[in-house]
Amino acid sequence: MGNKDSFGRTLIFVLITCLVCSVIVAGAAVGLRDLQVANKALDKQTKILEASGRLANAGTDIPAAYDKYVIAKLVDLKTGKFVEGNVNTFDQRIAALSSDTSIKPVNDIAKINRRANQSIVYLVKDDAGKVDTIVLEVRGSGLWSMMYAFVGLETDLNTVKSVIYYDQGETPGLGGEVENPKWKKQWIGKKLFNNNGDIAIRVVKGGAKAGDIHGVDGLSGATLTGKGVENTFKFWLGEEGFGLFITNYRQELKLNGGH
Repeated sequence: MGNKDSFGRTLIFVLITCLVCSVIVAGAAVGLRDLQVANKALDKQTKILEASGRLANAGTDIPAAYDKYVIAKLVDLKTGKFVEGNVNTFDQRIAALSSDTSIKPVNDIAKINRRANQSIVYLVKDDAGKVDTIVLEVRGSGLWSMMYAFVGLETDLNTVKSVIYYDQGETPGLGGEVENPKWKKQWIGKKLFNNNGDIAIRVVKGGAKAGDIHGVDGLSGATLTGKGVENTFKFWLGEEGFGLFITNYRQELKLNGGH
């Protein structure tokens, strides 16, 4: 009997310990959830400010700088026009999972499988309050992973200010060089479209020629990742991406005298 009682007490002790540990772990997860959400938002704001060239103005208060400089708006990609919606709760990745809020592209050159019906466009102001940068969010497949980036553009929606990859799983030292500052600098001033309005930006294996306004040097040893980057731009600049938005925004800019 003594051994049975001892076993029973041990079992009860183990169960109680497990229950207490479960409660502690669950409580910690709930307690950390808000912190994780806040950190994710902070990282996103930082990358958008970096893409717009406003990160240097932010100092230590990223949220305040973001609120000062950035206006986030939802765009209906089918019409290319701004629509009402909550930009704080909208998640393009989640929207792309449902057939009710996304489409399967006809020409899925970026290999994204599904594209959300809407996207957020970030209008970034200068210190005088005038919009001088448009930040677009793009994604496309590399060799090993889906790669996510913010692209900062001049208001002509043709001249590149920055390309900031913020989530990718390519091979470090090869495809992972999309995050290398030296490679990112090559994008500054490049033109996305040629004089005929055709998509002309490309990643050149072996290196772009001097003076090539549409060419960016390929990543050494990462040809497929570089091709993925090029295809990402071709998709998102096209009619199934931001194509109609770009056309509409340029027209409105002309009607407003370029302001």
